Amino acid sequence: MTSDAVGTERVSAVVGYKITKGNFNNVTPNLPQRIALLGEANEANQGGLDLNPVEITTAQQAGELYGYGSPIYHAMRILRPVNGGGGIGGIPVYVYPQAEAVGAIAKILEINPVGVATGNGTHTAVIAGREGVDAARYDFVLAAGDSSTEISAKITDAINNVLGSPVIANDSTYSAICTSKWKGKTADDLTITIETNGNAFGITYVVENVVSAAGTPTVTTALNLFGTNWNTIVINTYGTVDAVMDELEAFNGVPDPSTPTGRYTGIVFKPFIALTGSVADNPSTITDTRLNDVTIAICPAPLSKGLPLEAAANMCLLFARIAQDTPHLDVQDKFYSDMPTPASIGSMADYNNRDSFVKKGCSTVDLEAGVYKIKDFVTTYHPIGETPPQFRYCRNLMLDFNVFFGYFLLEQINVVGKAIAANEDVIDVTNVIKPKQWVQIVDKYADDLASRALIAEASFMQESIVVNISTVNPDRLETFFKYKRTGIARISTTTAEAGFNFGS
Repeated sequence: MTSDAVGTERVSAVVGYKITKGNFNNVTPNLPQRIALLGEANEANQGGLDLNPVEITTAQQAGELYGYGSPIYHAMRILRPVNGGGGIGGIPVYVYPQAEAVGAIAKILEINPVGVATGNGTHTAVIAGREGVDAARYDFVLAAGDSSTEISAKITDAINNVLGSPVIANDSTYSAICTSKWKGKTADDLTITIETNGNAFGITYVVENVVSAAGTPTVTTALNLFGTNWNTIVINTYGTVDAVMDELEAFNGVPDPSTPTGRYTGIVFKPFIALTGSVADNPSTITDTRLNDVTIAICPAPLSKGLPLEAAANMCLLFARIAQDTPHLDVQDKFYSDMPTPASIGSMADYNNRDSFVKKGCSTVDLEAGVYKIKDFVTTYHPIGETPPQFRYCRNLMLDFNVFFGYFLLEQINVVGKAIAANEDVIDVTNVIKPKQWVQIVDKYADDLASRALIAEASFMQESIVVNISTVNPDRLETFFKYKRTGIARISTTTAEAGFNFGS
């Protein structure tokens, strides 16, 4: 067995690596995580918008560059909370901003208070499932005798006093007109309700959808800016828009054993997982058609009034830290930290449904103590007839990325640019590599991987290692090895047998 990650017709200096599928039933650091965030800037920030990637270290920086309340800001305030606590830590986050699509439309909602207030009290606007943003609330105080005109003005002020609000409110005498701060289809997920906090004081509120948002920019230009940087995780703030998911899949490619494509090709191998939020009851209707792709991973928050991009940011917060610190583990049974959560999550509350969704390439969550709890985090990959699907779980893909990363470092140190000598040669100079020496190095690497619980049975990998000098190109060293990924205890099944105690 040999390697064909680089074609035998190639002659220019390069290293290559690819993943192939195996079914084996019969000392390097973890891969540094780097997050790419794709999103739109507010309408007010479109003028002179720099489309080059920028490392963002605070939510405030995101707000100043791309607008407070923008999709970018709402993702960043979860990754890097304004209070400075928790968050993604030292993992770098690069924003790849997109200008709004030509002809994009903002969402407009109209809040109509009806009646005259019969007493004094506080009501609260709930925007995108939140009663406020970053400790600033959408509360407004009624006074006895307030008419629709006074109440509309108070609602307008309450909304505009919250810097991170995703909408701007304008007083229109008898109503508050709320317009999304950005233009685009993602704004159409915005909802507004009014919470009367147990006492309506004679006021009813009617919220009307005046204009639906529309327009999605292309992300291909941003993806091409990835260059040689390895963005391991992409936050797709556009959700389950087919055109965007298609672009992401085409750019990232697939780890096909014969003809890998995109970022999985042998001479690139810097693939990513695109975290894509959904608040749908059953996102598997979307993932089931993407059965051969490994790029999109749905981050579900079923029936949430929050923005889908916030679900993606919540998942990223958990997944990136685990991938960075303990890649042998998974996000299973971890909780979203900052996501508006309904009283019921619909179809995903049933285990049989969750099992069906995973088989269709859709991640799942459950509801525990009023918080979303991750059960399965998977890509859309579920080819017909492949059991188990090799690239189903995001954790396993990140494990594969780690195996490559450590191997790549060893290759750079011990192989690249070295003279290739035959095993039997006696060498008196440095910077020489023999096939048997490289076998020994990879052999030790197998022990390292096993000690970090990234692979099982180091001996299996060690026994599979083959290193040859090419028979067609003397400057080509060819390596092949197999490895078994470790598993995760996703299912624990026990049978206990009970009987009676009879007297003798």
